[in-house]
Amino acid sequence: MKPVATDFAQYLRSFLTHYLPIQRNASPNTISGYRYAFLLLLRYCQQVRKLPLERLRLEQIDASLVVEFLDHIEKKRGASSTTRNHRLAAVHSLFRYVETQAPEHVALCQRVLAIPARRVNRGEPTSLTPLALAALLDQPDRSTRKGRRDVVLLSVLYDTGARVQELIDLRVRDVRLDAPATVQLTGKGRKTRLVPLLPSTARLLGQYLREQALLDPGRSEEWLFRNQRNGRFSRWGVRYLMQKYSEGARATCSAFPRRVTPHSLRHSKAIHLLQAGNPTVVIRDILGHADIQSTEIYAKADLEMKRRALEKAADTSRRPVLPPWHRKPDLLRWLESM
Repeated sequence: MKPVATDFAQYLRSFLTHYLPIQRNASPNTISGYRYAFLLLLRYCQQVRKLPLERLRLEQIDASLVVEFLDHIEKKRGASSTTRNHRLAAVHSLFRYVETQAPEHVALCQRVLAIPARRVNRGEPTSLTPLALAALLDQPDRSTRKGRRDVVLLSVLYDTGARVQELIDLRVRDVRLDAPATVQLTGKGRKTRLVPLLPSTARLLGQYLREQALLDPGRSEEWLFRNQRNGRFSRWGVRYLMQKYSEGARATCSAFPRRVTPHSLRHSKAIHLLQAGNPTVVIRDILGHADIQSTEIYAKADLEMKRRALEKAADTSRRPVLPPWHRKPDLLRWLESM
């Protein structure tokens, strides 16, 4: 006789397989992230709280268990506050769904939904100066097929201001090389946007497509950037390339930041667009921000960069020496001291 699924198992299955993909039209990446969050939660229930999963009921997943689970992944797994908040967001989403499906569990859901997210100090986004960016793009060995692929990948990542997931999701059909050259990115919420390419990036991309024979008929649905196994690039793979080439750039460029990530190229593009005089509304559309407030962080970062540059330029040791009548504003006292 097959065991009967508990109410928690039924709600979780319906949430992941019906509510998110069909009612919410959530992206596969969002569903995958939520699925992994509940995988960690179930492992915690089984391994730490010793709860048999085949008999796990919704009422057992109360606020105290969720808080202990969040503390566990933070202390035992080394999760950052941002990651902790992502896991909490998945739990909150599930309990908001349960609240509409099972009114008898409203009180339980409200207590879980009252768990606050951890405050995160985001700080100033890391960006690269044009000199540091040039040093990074000089690192791949362009005499090799792999090196040429890598320089195109990094160039497209910077030039489009794409998120890493948007980059690795690109297919050949998303590229348009006819003037004006553009790339179609699919971002959060499956929203698409067209991003123009600089002529230099378009030339590099065209050479790459011809070398990889991706312009041949029938290849428009293939991934634009592929790994050694001819599969789609992973986010880890892009991070690895960024770390690898950053180490070389740091050795040749003193202005290269100490810590950079693939997202730093997105920040760099936004800062450079802002410094070129583009309004934040244009930058928002290029980056695919849903809210203009997300774009304004770059304006604040640019002001902070200018402030530090002015402070650095102000050399107090070279201030002109004031004449004695300025140092002693009382003219009579100065005359008497002579």
